[in-house]
Amino acid sequence: MFIQTESTPNPATLKFLPGQTVLETGTADFPSAEAAGSSPLAGRIFAVNGVTAVFFGTDFVTVTKDEGVEWDHIKPAVLGAVMEHYQSGDAVMTGEASAPAGHAAHDGPDSEIVGQIKELLDTRVRPAVAQDGGDITFHGFDRGIVYLHMQGACAGCPSSTLTLKMGIENLLRHYIPEVLEVRPVAA
Repeated sequence: MFIQTESTPNPATLKFLPGQTVLETGTADFPSAEAAGSSPLAGRIFAVNGVTAVFFGTDFVTVTKDEGVEWDHIKPAVLGAVMEHYQSGDAVMTGEASAPAGHAAHDGPDSEIVGQIKELLDTRVRPAVAQDGGDITFHGFDRGIVYLHMQGACAGCPSSTLTLKMGIENLLRHYIPEVLEVRPVAA
């Protein structure tokens, strides 16, 4: 098994491509070791000293490290954990937690606008941020403000504010005049 790695715009995060499907659909975010109970793969990766977050896409795993740890020291152990998992035959996700993460539900007077926001996120934004090892999901819409949840390499990325304000906000405002601003939210 050959696992490729790619850098991301976030220097604390690396993207690992195992050459196999990680999730059939959607994404899964594990911002801490405690959140990884539903994933044997995430559990193995968190066992590596210095790992602070794990994120799954359809064909990639992004791993975020502690600031005081060098990639040269933990990358071989993370590669070993991913390889060991795929050789074990264990499932990536177990139990009911295997449902993919996605946009928050929204109903009410703005449901048509929210539908347009989600459509633009799914077709224009999410594929681009997935290439960088992350995801952005809709969290809410209130009085012209779109609230988005950043995951994987996007969470804590130095350029995420620029991506939100100059990229996503401008895109949404261009297509949907009711959108006035975009703000990030924590999990």
